[in-house]
Amino acid sequence: MHLDSEILKEHSKHNTVRIARWIGNDKKRFKQLMDLFLKGEYRVTQRSAWIVSHCADEHPALILPYLNKMIDRMMEPDVHTAVRRNVVRLLQNIEIPPSLAGKVATICFELLASQKEPVAVKCFSMTVLANIAKQEPDLKNEIRLMIEQQMPWGTGGFQSRGKKILRELHHP
Repeated sequence: MHLDSEILKEHSKHNTVRIARWIGNDKKRFKQLMDLFLKGEYRVTQRSAWIVSHCADEHPALILPYLNKMIDRMMEPDVHTAVRRNVVRLLQNIEIPPSLAGKVATICFELLASQKEPVAVKCFSMTVLANIAKQEPDLKNEIRLMIEQQMPWGTGGFQSRGKKILRELHHP
């Protein structure tokens, strides 16, 4: 399979799932995907982000060797929002290595504070921060404050996630 041409064939859930199934738990195929995600042309990178997210859901161990590069990639100034959204989405569902926890927390605080980020990125960032706070309880007050400041003006999705995270932060 020529992965880049398959990714460009169609931008749909069906194609995303089909490619993710083809990759499966195969490290060599996943490396091909990650090469496209990290260094590919704009549209390939955008579409591959969704596939990376699906692969991470099914086989989280595959992403660990690439985690630092993925985090760096999502913070590049010209990166598509889909990349940021899918990377932060998958960070919610994995145990972040202690060596990256500080970097991830800083980035998620920035994303949560940003007025430019879509609500999905902000909501995923809340969850990532709450997960990190389980290991670093000193972060809880800062997370609470940031969420509470945005609640009155947040969308329904933001408010729903915010209430859930605030409850989690109040109950150890």
